[in-house]
Amino acid sequence: MIKKLINRLLGKGEGKADAEAAPPPAPAVPLGARVEVPHSAHGIDASLLDANAVRVVKTLKDAGFEAYIVGGAVRDLLVGLRPKDFDVATDATPEQVKSLFRRAFIIGRRFRLVHVVFGRGREHETIEVSTFRAYLDMAAADTVAGNEKTSKHEIADKTHVVDASGRVLRDNVWGPQIEDAARRDFSINAMYYDPVSQTVVDYHGGIADIRARTLRMIGDPDTRYREDPVRIIRVVRFAAKLGFEIEPATRKPIRKMAELLANVPASRLFDEMVKLLQTGHALASIAELKKQGLDRGVFPVLDAVLAAPQPNAGRDEFVRLALQDTDRRVQEGRPVAPSFMLACLLWHEVLDRWNALKGDGEPPIPALQQAVDAVFDARIGDISGRGKLGGDMREIWLMQPRFERRTSSSAHGLAAQPRFRAGYDFLRLRADTGEVPADLADWWEDFHLGSDDDREALLADVRAAQQPKPRRVPGPRAAAAGQPTDLAGSADARPGRGAAGRASGRSEDSAEPADDDADADGVDDTSHDAADQAADRAAAAPARKRRRRRRRPAGDATAGERPDDGPDLSPLPRVD
Repeated sequence: MIKKLINRLLGKGEGKADAEAAPPPAPAVPLGARVEVPHSAHGIDASLLDANAVRVVKTLKDAGFEAYIVGGAVRDLLVGLRPKDFDVATDATPEQVKSLFRRAFIIGRRFRLVHVVFGRGREHETIEVSTFRAYLDMAAADTVAGNEKTSKHEIADKTHVVDASGRVLRDNVWGPQIEDAARRDFSINAMYYDPVSQTVVDYHGGIADIRARTLRMIGDPDTRYREDPVRIIRVVRFAAKLGFEIEPATRKPIRKMAELLANVPASRLFDEMVKLLQTGHALASIAELKKQGLDRGVFPVLDAVLAAPQPNAGRDEFVRLALQDTDRRVQEGRPVAPSFMLACLLWHEVLDRWNALKGDGEPPIPALQQAVDAVFDARIGDISGRGKLGGDMREIWLMQPRFERRTSSSAHGLAAQPRFRAGYDFLRLRADTGEVPADLADWWEDFHLGSDDDREALLADVRAAQQPKPRRVPGPRAAAAGQPTDLAGSADARPGRGAAGRASGRSEDSAEPADDDADADGVDDTSHDAADQAADRAAAAPARKRRRRRRRPAGDATAGERPDDGPDLSPLPRVD
């Protein structure tokens, strides 16, 4: 009323006021049509379902709400994979969802979600529940000039906010399922599965795209990339993980839109990079990044490898073996740690700085500490979980010079470190690429797996090798025969080396999985290191007198048969 009165006083017509009060325009993205696909047509294996996810769906349905397993879990079920995470979508609000479960927590600002928790400790499981959201385009959203931090107070009480480039900062407007499907990114991620009726609800031809092995954006790709530039990284990750081709219209804007990634918070971009490298297809992901022109200038950590100023074949081989080993562990269902993987990616930059500082006269250990600090600050920056991640990486790096000091006290102390296994695996990678002698890594593997007697024999070998050779003087008979005599006795009188059989596989330290959309937050990797060491000792016990065998790098058929990738890793193998 006040606005109309002011308009009359200023002589403005009613037409403009009516136009301002008009409802927002209809969404520009196609809403699609609901298609229900029965079990006979989709063939999802119910044994791949998660019992807790089904329990959440049934609880919501029993309370009178709609509820479905949604997104990447449905996609994986349709291609015959066991999903890593299960998400649920419902028409219940976050408050209504929370009221139905004993341990449920509302989280998030950008998207309000509910985490329903089952179990406790390390064995707990979290089912993420989201409310169906309405699709609103930029014209219907509040616009702010800054980002999440600089405009924090402006967006605090708003439900739908975008920045000047169209990136969504807040999206908490509830709506029907058909709009919730439209606001999802790719057709293969916009399906809903009801485990009770075993029906898949498909609005955008997701099942057809899965069968055609195609990644297709819902709606106009330019607009959708502007809404969330991280979709640029997601399309690369899904293409590498699933072996799908990116549809031409979806692929075309990628390079042009890549500059929008600069507006994404560093922590979120870092999390996406970790997911990219921990899906079990790290080598294929890097190959896909190159294919789409995103291998440089997007991730500072990868720039240390892919955009290094000087070519380095040793560095490229080291990184290739590390990522190949990570892929192998994921495919075997074993945990992997961001700290170990990132330590491998950044090691040669640390090494170069370390050598430069030592060349300037800095003592070795302070020089290494300075190099670690400089590289970590430059490449990791201010991200969530920085303290835990940095501590783990620092331990792995600072352990390397300690491996060369094989005295009794230092060797036993180092082998007792909780992070020894991660440090040793790192040393083995260095040995596999010729950076350190293979005998050094073999010695530490024998020491780690050996009995007390084996360890003492190994240390005696080192002491004997480090002692100066005794002076030889000719005895009467030897002098007459022209042969030298060893005053210390026979050269063969040295302690025998204990044979502690070595485990055949390399193991990284472990960590909380970076789910399809989870953060790489700080998790305790130490207990998994301890578990790996215990498993090694158990495996080595009956095999200590086993014949020593030469260790080959993981994944190579024979030693020395490694592809020469060149300095920029260009021929990285594709892993589907």
